[in-house]
Amino acid sequence: MKSPRERIIETTFQLFARQGYNSTGINQIISEAEVAKASFYQYFKSKEDLCVEFLNVRHDYWFNELNSFLAKEKDAKSKTIKAFDFLVYMNEKESFRGCSFLNILSEIPMDNSKILSVIQSHKADLRNFFLELLNDDDLSDHIYMLFESSIIESQLFKSNELIVKSKKIVTNLIQ
Repeated sequence: MKSPRERIIETTFQLFARQGYNSTGINQIISEAEVAKASFYQYFKSKEDLCVEFLNVRHDYWFNELNSFLAKEKDAKSKTIKAFDFLVYMNEKESFRGCSFLNILSEIPMDNSKILSVIQSHKADLRNFFLELLNDDDLSDHIYMLFESSIIESQLFKSNELIVKSKKIVTNLIQ
């Protein structure tokens, strides 16, 4: 059986994905996670703190999935190209849920520096992921932007079409 903390995080993921950050209340999370209110507040002082923890857990999960998916690739170019296949894999696994970070970004006020900094950190890590692979600022930023726009477009249209097209563009860019 999962701990109350794990159930809270898991329930939060499901609810944020289904109905968004703003439409999800603490009482609903407590109820659906089947935890006591005291347990919730033992782990999280507020919904904002829960969101920060949710995003940190999601960050670790997402990068672990990405690295596992790319583990068999031998070189930086093949890892870069295969990263786009990872987006297709995640869309199939999560029904075109999109980016948890951008989904929440669209719902928070821009002065919410606590949540915003976690989102910015995740995106900086992703940008850096491509830079470390390719060791070329301009090229890695170009690929990062294609990757990010592929995530958004695939969520919007519930289609992997533009991921496949972006993968072709990237393949041509780095050959």
